[in-house]
Amino acid sequence: MNLCVFGAGRIGSIHTDNVALNPDVSIRYVVDTFPETAKKLADKYGAKVVSTEEALADPELHGVIIASSTNTHADLIEASARAGKAIFCEKPIDLDIKRVRECLETVEQAGVICCIGFNRRSDPQFAAIKEAIKNGSIGELEMLSLTSRDPSPPPVEYIKVSGGLFRDMMIHDLDVARWLLDEEPVEVFATASCLVDPEIGKAGDVDSALVTLKTASGKLCQISCSRRAAYGYDQRVEAHGSKGMAQITNQLESNLVLSGDNGVVAQKPQHFFLERYEAAYRIELNNFVDCINGKAQPVANTHDGVQSIVLADAALASLETGKAVIL
Repeated sequence: MNLCVFGAGRIGSIHTDNVALNPDVSIRYVVDTFPETAKKLADKYGAKVVSTEEALADPELHGVIIASSTNTHADLIEASARAGKAIFCEKPIDLDIKRVRECLETVEQAGVICCIGFNRRSDPQFAAIKEAIKNGSIGELEMLSLTSRDPSPPPVEYIKVSGGLFRDMMIHDLDVARWLLDEEPVEVFATASCLVDPEIGKAGDVDSALVTLKTASGKLCQISCSRRAAYGYDQRVEAHGSKGMAQITNQLESNLVLSGDNGVVAQKPQHFFLERYEAAYRIELNNFVDCINGKAQPVANTHDGVQSIVLADAALASLETGKAVIL
């Protein structure tokens, strides 16, 4: 199986390293706007650095991994779909819902595989709580609580082009909420502040937010997001049902616990998403390969890509109006 990687930066390198572990996969091309970055990754796997047009014109290319900047995603998805290539694209598809829908019309017309990189669905811990809900271990799901806090905010330069906290950071939690609720939210209410870095506020964004979702059947979900957690990368889930509760706690740097006169001290959570979701990144790329081979369906598909932006936009609209948004 021959693949092309668009974007040779941090995420592109992670995806390439993971998919290349499969002995049946060959990284044939690397495309990046920075030649030196592209060459470094290409040399690692004996790939060629080419243009987008050259890569997609190859009839022996089976699929593409799109890990370039967000503003290139939709164009690359459309070009790849028209060329008949299977697609794995990092979230989000685009920051504009109209552009997202236009792009996915092209995918649907082409009839190609398109996986969206919502990696938390592939994380073993998230998969375990999904299974606990699905098999009735906690009865009927009634309330869901998601906590997602970064150890520190990204540079303001990134904030300005990211689409903001709701479309960039919380989009993962909005997708997980839909996935675990197994029902589309019909009401969204958001409140937010700028408590971490005033420069983020000057850039027109927020760094601390709470969002409440409600489904047609009455299920409730609260999402807590912050750009700061002094103790590390905070990723927790609590699902409360009619017969009990299921939880995901943080993965720690180690299992070491120190006990003494002054108390009992455990280790901090893993520092950031690269460590916390290491297995998830590997599993989601394996799913992409299985999809190309006809052995699986996308863990996250184009509909999930659309709905995540719909919810992010609704949260932003709620924040601006101070009212719940009815979907």
